[in-house]
Amino acid sequence: MTGPSTRQLFDAYALPERMTPRLRVNFVASLDGAATRDGRSGGLGTPADRAAMTVLRAIADVIVVGAGTVRAEGYGGLRLPEEAIAWREENGLGEQPPLAVVSSSLDLPPEHPFFAEAVVRPLVLTHEAAPAERRRELAEVADVIDCGVSSVEPARLVQALAERGMPQILCEGGPRLFGELIAADVVDELCLSLSPLLVGGDAGRIAHGLIEAPRRMRLLDAYPANDLLLLHYARAR
Repeated sequence: MTGPSTRQLFDAYALPERMTPRLRVNFVASLDGAATRDGRSGGLGTPADRAAMTVLRAIADVIVVGAGTVRAEGYGGLRLPEEAIAWREENGLGEQPPLAVVSSSLDLPPEHPFFAEAVVRPLVLTHEAAPAERRRELAEVADVIDCGVSSVEPARLVQALAERGMPQILCEGGPRLFGELIAADVVDELCLSLSPLLVGGDAGRIAHGLIEAPRRMRLLDAYPANDLLLLHYARAR
């Protein structure tokens, strides 16, 4: 048994309306609920999972990541492969989507690979009370955008990106950011790769928050890819 083709994935994740703001979240998890293996989500993935991630990135206007995930996963310059670039050009998009990091403390140095290796000028999503000196430093290498007064507010984040011509948002974690997005009820879709692994240990879940905020989802697609399962859910509103 093999997985879906790239064309099938583009069809499955196609957007009915590009101008309507949409926040998608993409995660991989083990069968027993672990979000990481040896401290990184990459240890759970397979070629099919990575193919789905590439398609989701190609479709997005912007890719949003929490600062903790940038540090843990070693995010550097994101470069889509030629097939994904061709799809973007055919659909009137730039070759590469920008990366945006969410940070309240702005505790990422300007020389971090996230900035230094960026192929498109990155974004920093923060708030008005963020440290002024760090803001000035990062403004040299990224566009710094306030999405709240004393904290990053998820609804303001979605609005701010949409106002800048980036309504189709793909969030790649981490768990704390995902938990905040769930609590604010701004998650429109979840693309979850269910990895055929039992991990055990003390790895966390894909979402972590201070409060429980149950949100009903409905299944759109389910694609087996060898022993991995690609699941696609939308918010049931």
